[in-house]
Amino acid sequence: MAEISRDALEAWLAARLQPERFRDYCPNGLQVQGRDTIGHIVTGVTASQALIDAAIARQADALLVHHGWFWKNEDPTIRGPKHRRLSAVLAAGLNLFAYHLPLDAHPKWGNNAQLARVLGWQADLGPEGQPLCCGPEGLVWLGRPAQPCTAGELATHVAARLGREPLLVGDPARPVRRLAWCTGAAQGMIEHAVAAGADCYLSGEISEPTVHWARETGCAYLAAGHHATERYGVQALGAAIQTQLGVQCTFIDIDNPV
Repeated sequence: MAEISRDALEAWLAARLQPERFRDYCPNGLQVQGRDTIGHIVTGVTASQALIDAAIARQADALLVHHGWFWKNEDPTIRGPKHRRLSAVLAAGLNLFAYHLPLDAHPKWGNNAQLARVLGWQADLGPEGQPLCCGPEGLVWLGRPAQPCTAGELATHVAARLGREPLLVGDPARPVRRLAWCTGAAQGMIEHAVAAGADCYLSGEISEPTVHWARETGCAYLAAGHHATERYGVQALGAAIQTQLGVQCTFIDIDNPV
């Protein structure tokens, strides 16, 4: 397999994910600088201690994740778990790359695009052939199931494909012809899905107000799991890096029931 410089990999990722387009809750790109040359990248959903330890055990040069560090409004002090994580990354010379909203939104490798692929959903396309979206930053995708179904049948299909039973709010018998979805903690965007005419909206997490929105609007809601819906984008990105740049990428799934 090939090697690449840290700076060249950062430039390749920036050109394709375009992080400058997003008003995000964390820095996107290289979050922690490690060794100059990268020959093995471990990818994963979250830069947890378990993923760091797994990357070090596999002698990786870089971690590439969806959920990185340094979130807005978090305690800036480096202590406890944050100290242990950062100490381990620095001691091992690991580079930490993280892409949050840019990886959600990418039309090919993004979490929304890849979730649609896994579930067999068809995204609606706009006039220029791009996915039809709504909501802040255009993060809510619109489309259709492989064939018309009920909300209950859709929930069964999602459970089979993701290996996790989703929470369905709404009438299981409701016909579903138009879908809206946004992976992760996007439950608050259900109002945009309703405005777009969706029969069912899927995201990762659920909050107390989401239940009332679904009940009062008639739009069925599926909470399919934050981690379960966001395992696929970083895998697709890693596969693209390996194919296009020749750098070895290894996906490690650290299970999370949320």
